[in-house]
Amino acid sequence: MKADPKGVLTGTHFLDGDHACCEGALAAGCRFVAGYPITPSTEVVERIAARFPHVGGMFVQMEDEIASSIAILGGAWAGKKVMTVTSGPGLSLMMEHVGLAAISETPCVFVDVQRGGPSTGLPTMPAQADIMQARWGSHGDYEVIALSPNSCQESFDLTITAFNLAEEYRVPVMFMLDECVGHMLEKVVIPEAEKIEVTPRNFTKKKPGEFKLKETDDSMIPEMVKAGDGYNIHVTGLTHDERGYPNLTPKIQDQLVRRICDKIRNNADKLYMAEEIMMDDADIVLVAFGITSRVSMKAIDMAREKGIKVGMLRLQIIWPFPETKIRELSEKIKGFVVPEMNLGQIVLEVERCAAGKVPVVPVSNAGGAVHEPEDIFNAIQGIVK
Repeated sequence: MKADPKGVLTGTHFLDGDHACCEGALAAGCRFVAGYPITPSTEVVERIAARFPHVGGMFVQMEDEIASSIAILGGAWAGKKVMTVTSGPGLSLMMEHVGLAAISETPCVFVDVQRGGPSTGLPTMPAQADIMQARWGSHGDYEVIALSPNSCQESFDLTITAFNLAEEYRVPVMFMLDECVGHMLEKVVIPEAEKIEVTPRNFTKKKPGEFKLKETDDSMIPEMVKAGDGYNIHVTGLTHDERGYPNLTPKIQDQLVRRICDKIRNNADKLYMAEEIMMDDADIVLVAFGITSRVSMKAIDMAREKGIKVGMLRLQIIWPFPETKIRELSEKIKGFVVPEMNLGQIVLEVERCAAGKVPVVPVSNAGGAVHEPEDIFNAIQGIVK
């Protein structure tokens, strides 16, 4: 399906990452956003509020983040593509509804423009310390998809991807910007609507009475209906059967939770999305994402000038984590270096997948400023030595 031309601001623009994210959401077909202002994400919804009247969308500034995250779930069940926007402290408040979206299989996008924490932390300065919260922040067993752009162009492009994946897999999708990408200004090229592929909502063709809310085929992804179409449905956060009605038995719990996890886990390799940079001859591989991947390019250049063969696996989809790729690389290379603006989150996943076969060296940064390339280069040299 092609994008609705009303939502596509075709042309070459000079945008920051937050504004590019807004334009990506509009191009993807998002027409309902609920949010609450928080630095450094507010620019996304400021532009949404200005643009929505021209495309037939609705933005509601809610009283807080908790109200915002539940409002978008209602909007999805009313038939709209939906999004909320926040930063780390707000994402913490939204976590109850991330779990509700997971168990009710509500397609939605949570944009998190990361800043330094914990708590109020550094409102105007960057970090990448929400990565584990995005994956594990709500309780119970569930799966999400999380993407991380490293440029304003990708902030546009990958926002569309986020909405498409939310519709395809019926999961909450986390869009993990960081303050640097959110606030930097770059050239962004928006193509014509006919060149933008969007995934439509998978509405059932079954008639009322024939439709079961959670009946699935081999894809494990059920069809949807929307309020007002005459279907008697029950959407709940309780464990429920294929009709959508509560069934609080171990058997149904096992069936439901395994399915909402397996629909992502079984497609993890299909969901692999990363840029492989100078990997053909690499002995050492950097694993990086977001703004840190751009800083890492200078460290790679420094290493290559010294004759050290370094490449980079730049993660565009962080969750599900590319376990297969890391395991394959650990059989071929001499070590990994993992620079990230936190005190060690993705490095733990790399260590788990490498399983002790090669060294995995973290380059930690608690946030507030990007890495110095020299620090990453020194970690590379440490593996060589």
